[in-house]
Amino acid sequence: MPSETLWEIAKAEVEKRGINGSEGDGAEIGEKSVFFIGSKNGGKTTIILRCLDRDEPPKPTLALEYTYGRRAKGHNTPKDIAHFWELGGGTSLLDLISVPITSDTLRTFSLVLVLDLSKPNDLWPTMENLLQATKSHVDKVIMKLGKTNPKAASEMRQKIWNNMQKDHPDRELIDPFPVPLVIIGSKYDIFQDFESEKRKVICKTLRFVAHYYGASLMFTSKSEALLLKIRGVINQLAFGIDKSKSICVDQNKPLFITAGLDSFSQIGSPPVPENDIGKLHAHSPMELWKKVYEKLFPPKSINTLKNIKDPARDPQYAESEVDEMRIQKDQELEQYKRSSSKSWKQIELDS
Repeated sequence: MPSETLWEIAKAEVEKRGINGSEGDGAEIGEKSVFFIGSKNGGKTTIILRCLDRDEPPKPTLALEYTYGRRAKGHNTPKDIAHFWELGGGTSLLDLISVPITSDTLRTFSLVLVLDLSKPNDLWPTMENLLQATKSHVDKVIMKLGKTNPKAASEMRQKIWNNMQKDHPDRELIDPFPVPLVIIGSKYDIFQDFESEKRKVICKTLRFVAHYYGASLMFTSKSEALLLKIRGVINQLAFGIDKSKSICVDQNKPLFITAGLDSFSQIGSPPVPENDIGKLHAHSPMELWKKVYEKLFPPKSINTLKNIKDPARDPQYAESEVDEMRIQKDQELEQYKRSSSKSWKQIELDS
């Protein structure tokens, strides 16, 4: 079924219920959007399908994909709608981030960043590029909204502090992400076999980033128990069900930390010898953690992800017959260009 048709169905359902999206703080609106971004082949589709109880094999995500789910709050009550967007290609399609994030959706919008724990060298650049691009666009939308609806923009800026208690010791040290953010570390089943020191660095680094952005952090794998916990978190974002208060910060177990429950004192300093910290020349705590992390896990493949501008040339979507025809047409095009170039040069000589 075409994505436009799905969108029309969801939109018609909301209009039928007379929901205009302008009352309260978004809790009663009955329509929310959850945007999945993250590592290429990191398991985003699998998580979405599990949340929607769809028993089907995940397929590679082509650019930007959309689906939706519905859930009733009680017996004989209208069903709330959750719009699920998923960005494919890792960091290669950053321009598409602007599609689902608009002034109409932003007040009930959440972001889920899925990071492949089995590829630690790609983790920081993937996280950094996606979060920076998303934050930049969200900030622009809020600024634009502020010109037409200052009250709504002000409410949004205040709302991002809801997860942090007023007396939390780190309240003055964090910079909450402009929309609710959940960071999921996938493929924990592979990650748990890493050396203890590597697991320690990855866990502490992700805890710092999540806490700094006022985000929740959790690890998952193909384990049914872990997927059920993730499903509960996503359902909270999508349908507003009660938020889990459980916490696990043990690096020898799958992390599960709800936003606002961690602290910099519990996380500790970056895992590097004290006499080496002064040599890193960082201008901010985030930059310091980045330097420490990339010292152990230098980035390597992020450039190859960025360079794939045309999904048709992405090996992930290889089709032998189609690719052979494409090569033939490309050769014909090049031949045409060369013959055309010769023709124009001959015309210039004749003239």
